[in-house]
Amino acid sequence: MSKAVLLFLVVVLAGANLALLLYGRDRGDVTRVVTPAPAVPVASIATSSRPAPVAPPEVRASTAPAPAPAAAQPAPPAAAATPFAADAGALTIPVQGVLPAQLRDTFSEARSQGRVHEALDIMAPRGTPVLAVADGTVEKLFTSVPGGLTIYEFEPTGRYAYYYAHLDRYADGLQEKQAIRRGDVIGYVGSTGNADPSAPHLHFAIFELGPERQWWKGTAINPYPVFTQPN
Repeated sequence: MSKAVLLFLVVVLAGANLALLLYGRDRGDVTRVVTPAPAVPVASIATSSRPAPVAPPEVRASTAPAPAPAAAQPAPPAAAATPFAADAGALTIPVQGVLPAQLRDTFSEARSQGRVHEALDIMAPRGTPVLAVADGTVEKLFTSVPGGLTIYEFEPTGRYAYYYAHLDRYADGLQEKQAIRRGDVIGYVGSTGNADPSAPHLHFAIFELGPERQWWKGTAINPYPVFTQPN
């Protein structure tokens, strides 16, 4: 085939395509080439500002994982009972002739200057004998502004101190480091110190001592249950 014929065919075909294109544009149905939108990365979807659909309450309730059971908590250790609270009668009531039923718990009562009493007041006539509550040693004989004439007794292990205050006087011959026995007369009820002279009484306290065994320093223990708790 000659070059002239080929050129003629090319011109004819080009003209035909141009005619079809113009005809289709007039009809509005020319096929368009659609460029696909770029794929959106998964990470972009996750961070989209559009809120995620929320399941209705009944669906959330059914699909939510059950809460893990709470770990069992160990029970707090039981408070260590003093040997006195566990054994009524372990100590002698320190005022001669006074019965347990006559005692009144004054341990938690308020005192002047915002203090708590932390002791037992045992009312009795002036001069009534004061008795050692247990075997022990006279650690200190001391005169103070609030307590007046006082006695500090240590029990044999050195763990506890017994404090007797507002005494009218000491027993004859009583001295520091002297061994005493339960029931011994060590002094007499009075109102020395800041006690009301019209209401003589014995101020009695129990202290659990620290490792230093300091007679003036310790943790107060309520004496009332010691003398009144049933056997």
